[in-house]
Amino acid sequence: MQRFREGVHIRTMKAKRKVEEISKEDIQAFLKKNAFVLFTVGAVVVGIALGFALRPYKMTYREVKYFSFPGELLMRMLQMLVLPLLVSSLITGMAALDSKASGKMGMRAVIYYMTTTFIAVFVGILIVLIIHPGKGSKEEFGKQQKIEQVSPADAFLDLIRNMFPPNLVQACTQQFKTKYGKRVVRVTVTVNETLFNSTNGTQEVMEMTREELIPVPGQVNGVNALGLVVFSMCFGLIIGNMKEQGQVLRDFFDSLNEAIMRLVAIIMWYCPIGILFLIAGKIVEMDDLTQMGGQLGMYTITVIIGLLIHGVLILPTLYFVITRQNPFVFIAGLLQALVTALGTSSSSATLPVTFKCLEENNKIDKRITRFVLPVGATINMDGTALYEALAAIFIAQVNNIEMNFGQILTISITATAASIGAAGIPQAGLVTMVIVLTSVGLPTDDITLIIAVDWFL
Repeated sequence: MQRFREGVHIRTMKAKRKVEEISKEDIQAFLKKNAFVLFTVGAVVVGIALGFALRPYKMTYREVKYFSFPGELLMRMLQMLVLPLLVSSLITGMAALDSKASGKMGMRAVIYYMTTTFIAVFVGILIVLIIHPGKGSKEEFGKQQKIEQVSPADAFLDLIRNMFPPNLVQACTQQFKTKYGKRVVRVTVTVNETLFNSTNGTQEVMEMTREELIPVPGQVNGVNALGLVVFSMCFGLIIGNMKEQGQVLRDFFDSLNEAIMRLVAIIMWYCPIGILFLIAGKIVEMDDLTQMGGQLGMYTITVIIGLLIHGVLILPTLYFVITRQNPFVFIAGLLQALVTALGTSSSSATLPVTFKCLEENNKIDKRITRFVLPVGATINMDGTALYEALAAIFIAQVNNIEMNFGQILTISITATAASIGAAGIPQAGLVTMVIVLTSVGLPTDDITLIIAVDWFL
């Protein structure tokens, strides 16, 4: 006990000495180094305060759109850089590594992504089964809308199709999605009249028509990130193996990557203003929380608890176990990227800021960030996977449907696979949730029950 007290006393004295040694220059250097983070955090606080201050004025939809215009500009700026940054960073990252090293890193990255996604799904399912937020009556919710039906088999085939886009230019703006059309089928039926009349053995041929839904090729707007990632990885590996012949292309994509990162550095100064108006606009626009039903309120709390357990406990613990370093020091370097993600609700739009934070604040090797980040932003959607699994069981609880172990296992596998195909944009999880619900026979129209709080989660 005496030794413990002495240890505490020594640490206290060291900390006191360090505080006393802090000069005015040290404070200025700290403020200069962390100016981005301080401005961004300040913008979040001011945005929340401004949003709640403006709520009593009952602004119209048009006025809210005008008010949040600076935030919309930030989203457009970041999305403008995502495509060239994703392609150039992956190509340069893969070209800088030899095939053996890239294969080893790729395998580790994919195993890590799949593991964390499975853990996220498990946490979501466990929390929703313990808290049981869907307890009560379905009458608590308002009128439901119709949701477009999606076949799970078609959705997974679309995922594979999007990995190999036939047109790279089209992949920059559109992705493949199976649509459904109606086809009239004529069926010939032979009626044997001897069944009805024993004296007459004649047969009558009847022609019947019926409609059936058939899958037809279609397109939806949005960057086909998965296809571009697959192409860029293969292209980068080929350039890397070409040695001197591929040097010109390597230099080109290196220069492109550097130019994009310099653009990111300029846009980062605008980030606090954009985030301020994005958050304030969302708060002004949201429904009255006091009128939210008890089930929806409990559902929101359940999702937040699940996300906190995964983000604050599980991921930092994994980092500590693997690296034996303080995870919260690493997270502090990513603070601006985390705040930008909070404001934009988009992992893709946050990608340029994440590059900047990892390379400049956390001093991560560019060869690693250029490979791991674009792939992670495309396929590693832990939050979406947790949210989809939790929402599916919540919808079952609202409908008083008991889920057996097999159905829960199906939800966990489907949610993991569907999250890979989810776009890194706001509310992308709602689209892929149809697949999860269809896989276990839950009513897909019930997705509209949670739309009121989806933007927030």
